[in-house]
Amino acid sequence: MKRLDVLGLGVSTVDALYRVDHFPSDEENQQAMAMTLQGGGPVATAIVTAARLGARAAMADTVGDDWRGETVRRSFAEQGVADEFLEVVPGATSTLSCVLVRRHDGARSIVWYPGDAPPLVPGERLRLGVESAAFTHLNGRHFEACLQACGWAHGSGGKVSFDGGAHRYRQELIELVPRTDVCIVAREFARSYTGEGEVEPAARRLLSEGPELVVITDGTRGSWVHRHGARPFAQPAFLMPEVVDTTGCGDSFHGAFLYGLLQGMPLEETARFASAVAAINTQALGGQAGLPTRAQVVAFLAEHDTAV
Repeated sequence: MKRLDVLGLGVSTVDALYRVDHFPSDEENQQAMAMTLQGGGPVATAIVTAARLGARAAMADTVGDDWRGETVRRSFAEQGVADEFLEVVPGATSTLSCVLVRRHDGARSIVWYPGDAPPLVPGERLRLGVESAAFTHLNGRHFEACLQACGWAHGSGGKVSFDGGAHRYRQELIELVPRTDVCIVAREFARSYTGEGEVEPAARRLLSEGPELVVITDGTRGSWVHRHGARPFAQPAFLMPEVVDTTGCGDSFHGAFLYGLLQGMPLEETARFASAVAAINTQALGGQAGLPTRAQVVAFLAEHDTAV
């Protein structure tokens, strides 16, 4: 038995989110309808999702000893995410994002400042974290640490999950993706990585690289699940009558999908479960404020005539 279900390896941010009537196109003065300050970041939000659902989760990252770093650590503590693999760098600053969320459709415009906390060094602390986890979830940030973590995970009987977000493809990721087991990527990422415009050939190409499971997501158009030796299938998105904010929808899908795999859910059930979590998460401002418990997901699926 692993001590952790999932360890996240990525960048943890503080998100300042403002719900606005429209995105500015020039100089103007606009009053926000709502505002919140909370933890964020693709991998971090996936890990918080898994913890909210009931997984034993931890996060590995470097943060500054500034107020932003303190906010990150406090957010993890409140969500039940262990921070023993977080490294606090004296005198460094942490990442801050300003997110404008458009009122009528929940679309976002993001400006972010990365801070100056250095990349995570793949040392003994990180090795212990990776080897203690059933899954290590990463997206290529702290790149050298990610490469090393893949070897540690596989050497200890663990697996690696990769998050390929839209507009986040980089050439160096060609070295990382083949070392992963579960590859969940946005359709735009799949197209950039493989050069294939259609889902089926892109998924086949990704499977041929090394992962055993590939999921391609496409927002309200749902997702497509491909696994070696199994028939691929499509999972429709749950379309909500009103969307407050789409921040963190893909990230929460990742965390929920990992939770389903960890729980031994059938693959079709896992995809439905993850889609439900992403839909529920659109109902609050911010990527982490609307994350549901497992009981809430079960109730949601029952209401939508879908068994879990």
